[in-house]
Amino acid sequence: MTAALTRHVEQVMGLPISLALRGRHADDAAGRAAWAEAVAVLREADRVFSTWRADSVVSRLARGELALDDCPPEVAEVLAIGDAAERDSGGAFRVRRRGPDGAEVLDPSGVVKGWATERAAGPLRALPDTDFALNAGGDLLCRTLDPDAAPWRIGIEDPRDPRRLIARVPVRTGAVATSGTAHRGQHLVDARTGRPPSGVASVTVVAGSLTDADVDATAAYVQGRDAARWLARRPGRTGLVVWADGSATPVG
Repeated sequence: MTAALTRHVEQVMGLPISLALRGRHADDAAGRAAWAEAVAVLREADRVFSTWRADSVVSRLARGELALDDCPPEVAEVLAIGDAAERDSGGAFRVRRRGPDGAEVLDPSGVVKGWATERAAGPLRALPDTDFALNAGGDLLCRTLDPDAAPWRIGIEDPRDPRRLIARVPVRTGAVATSGTAHRGQHLVDARTGRPPSGVASVTVVAGSLTDADVDATAAYVQGRDAARWLARRPGRTGLVVWADGSATPVG
């Protein structure tokens, strides 16, 4: 495998999406075609799942204009992942919750980013002899085939100062996701109470898939002071919980 490293960047789903490739197809037509396919998968996910687009499938489902059986099958798949996360989190994580006016809100965003990025990696996985790191708004999915290659080094931001890293995680093949409020403000709530969790600043999860890492990072974050204890019970996960006072607890 060659040492060539090529980077691509796009804006999709309201997020910066970037790709680093190294190896046989890092800088050729096959690598560029795989990147174009990955971006197309993410754009289609935005068309189906965006809660910001009035014409998205999920928005129409939420308004009652479509039944679930009328939606593409991936909608039921994402909602099933959300339902499982609700059970696993004791109800703290929900894709269906009550809004401030008491009406039910359908928002699968806590599932979609990791799930869609995992799907988008399909064309990249089909590239032989090629390593990749796919970054979706700070959540990463990595593959390393070359046994002699260095692992990808993933930086974990300080939630109190995102210009500073508090840790670096070496990942050969796997996923890293972080939930917190450093970039988007306080947008995460414990669905059991409707209020933001207290005591926690960010949760980073390392797992085999970005779907699992992304969902569990959010589910752990909304546990508040129980974040590390909850995450420690999740099989196949490791991570780092950063508390509101700046201290940190490694998990796993």
